[in-house]
Amino acid sequence: MMKIYTKTGDKGQTSLYDGTRVSKFDVRVESYGTIDELNSNIGVSRQFCDNPEIKAHLLKIQRMLFNIAGELATIEGATFPEKVTEEDITWLEFIIDHYLDQMNRDEVFQFIIPGSNAFSAHMHVTRTVCRRAERRVLELSAHADIRPVLIKYINRLSDAIYTMARFSETDLIRVEFMK
Repeated sequence: MMKIYTKTGDKGQTSLYDGTRVSKFDVRVESYGTIDELNSNIGVSRQFCDNPEIKAHLLKIQRMLFNIAGELATIEGATFPEKVTEEDITWLEFIIDHYLDQMNRDEVFQFIIPGSNAFSAHMHVTRTVCRRAERRVLELSAHADIRPVLIKYINRLSDAIYTMARFSETDLIRVEFMK
């Protein structure tokens, strides 16, 4: 029987995909760890989604996030089999446009209080986790060679999550700025 605990991390180190040992607080670990957190948040959001089309989109995104985490957990020069491509970004842009086209354009860019239902509330939390993941990956890219298409995907992903959340709002509570 394979055990989940290895005891190799008891002193604050972990192994990357290629076997390289690094500190558990290494920026690379923080990057793929935040992608993992994002993936889990999408899973929670999906459980509150009644729209089969959006559920399918979210599942596809979750599968891609495993590939992204794997690539981030791999030191330069090592290969990871499945990588984000420009076609994946084009698909996210399709998702963004698809949901924006179904909303009242005059209302899309107004500030709203997020979360008029359980699904949209979870998706807005997921969006903020995605933005944090993007910041962690950008921080890693200052020290390591990260493919620009991967960074672009994560940026576009937060927009796709936003549009699905915004499309799913059942009541628009607008933000009124105090003067």
